Amino acid sequence: MSEHDDLVKAQQETLARPRLQYSFAARFFFFAMDLVTGKATTLSKAKLIETLASIPYRAWEGKKYVALSLDYAKDAQVKTDMGIVDWSRWAQDNEYGHLLVLEEKMRQDGIKDAWYLAWFIRWAFITKYRLFSWLFARLSLRAAWRFNGEFEDHAEHVYAQAVADHPEWETQLAKGSYAEQFYPGLTTWADVVRQISLDERHHRDKSFELAQQV
Repeated sequence: MSEHDDLVKAQQETLARPRLQYSFAARFFFFAMDLVTGKATTLSKAKLIETLASIPYRAWEGKKYVALSLDYAKDAQVKTDMGIVDWSRWAQDNEYGHLLVLEEKMRQDGIKDAWYLAWFIRWAFITKYRLFSWLFARLSLRAAWRFNGEFEDHAEHVYAQAVADHPEWETQLAKGSYAEQFYPGLTTWADVVRQISLDERHHRDKSFELAQQV
């Protein structure tokens, strides 16, 4: 089976799987985002999601570095916390890569940012979500990881549906420095977005795995 076939299969699995029974906090967050961006999946909306998506991982990394500074003599704890730090670094870089790839796609298509991507509105979103993530990480990492798992489940479905909604992406070649850097070997924009959806699934699964370990 080719990589394309694997990605199509993963997308179909996502579309066939119901979304999670989200918590009140997650439902309110998604409602507020839809209120600003509309319910339709657009590349601008996906960029807003990715603008926020890396923030919790930085909050977790910061909290664990404090723990590493205090508990450096506890070998087992150091190993566990370093694993979380390493994964958080990878995940936030992966999410930022999504943002760069989406920006590249919109630029190639001549699509302008929606009004809610104006810098001052993005700054407001980022500032509030940074505070939310910082507080969540310090009050309860388990709850923070669960919420992030819900966020990533939502994002996984958004991207899978976006591919279904844009059959023209199946023949659009994914050319560009960021697409080639982050997703070498994928030839169409449909497969690139399918892979982003699959990345979000991995983030979801790891978030729930961490939540179960504490």
